[in-house]
Amino acid sequence: MVKVLVTGPDGLLGSNLIRELLNRGYSVTAMMENDKKSLTIENLPIQRIVANLLNTQDILNATVGVDIVIHCAASTSMFPARSEIINKVNIGGTQNIVDACKKNKVKRFIYVGTANSFGSGNLHNLGTEKNLYSSEHYGLDYMDSKYKAQLIVLENAKNGSLNAIVVNPTFMIGPLDSRPSSGEMVLSVYKRKIPGYTLGGKNFIAVKDVAVAITNAITNARNGECYILGNENLTYKQAFEKIAKTIGVNPPRLKFPTKAVLAFGKINSFLATTFKYTTKMPYELTLLSSEIHYYSSAKARKELGLPQTPIVVAIKECFEWFLENGYLKK
Repeated sequence: MVKVLVTGPDGLLGSNLIRELLNRGYSVTAMMENDKKSLTIENLPIQRIVANLLNTQDILNATVGVDIVIHCAASTSMFPARSEIINKVNIGGTQNIVDACKKNKVKRFIYVGTANSFGSGNLHNLGTEKNLYSSEHYGLDYMDSKYKAQLIVLENAKNGSLNAIVVNPTFMIGPLDSRPSSGEMVLSVYKRKIPGYTLGGKNFIAVKDVAVAITNAITNARNGECYILGNENLTYKQAFEKIAKTIGVNPPRLKFPTKAVLAFGKINSFLATTFKYTTKMPYELTLLSSEIHYYSSAKARKELGLPQTPIVVAIKECFEWFLENGYLKK
């Protein structure tokens, strides 16, 4: 039986990915950062190990006897924009696991990056894997570190020292979002916490589709290649309308001018920095939300059989999981 190690196993993607792997008969080991119980994977027939991405011996031990490593774990914090720990986890942690995979002769390494590692586009000229990285100007260590980690993986694939590929999901929505992460958008629309919409847009995809494509990549992907995993390009207005209609509430109605949104972000960042608290809408995120970030997933559809489930299905599954697990009362 093929043995697969998954890092970040209890996040939105990891929780759905493990189920897809199990359904196809893979033996799965979940690499946890601690031994706390996890709501989304607790009762699954998997092996659990505790290891720290920054501890090289931990990672060497975790990859012994493993055939495939799927590296989902990452620090996704956007505030503060610059953070040493983000770089340590996303760059240093990836380097550690790449080195361990080479030493233990892992057959394939799949790195879960982000579509932001490629320049985005608009409806007339969608972003693809051929686009160069263009997000340095945001000043976000999250984006920069994910791109730098991607380069580490691709360099090792190029020089022949590791069979490795990169998958680059866009904005994933679906069930098992225990933190919650992207599902916070669904909860916020439901709880009327979003009064309006910015003028930007981005690409959305069902997380289950991403899990299918990654599992297909174990056998189908070409060494050293990147694959953008996305589906629907939507403005935030369109996205909020789809969410609201799916869960049975009214959509946000106000249209926020870009200048006002950016001013709001600057004030938020200033206050959060001054009084040392975390804000969910720092300046960098307000800037991102005011821009269009659209992508094509044609390559992944062709080579990885990436499904294209309507995003309303993913919204419904996300909302129903929240309902079943008491999130709507919180």
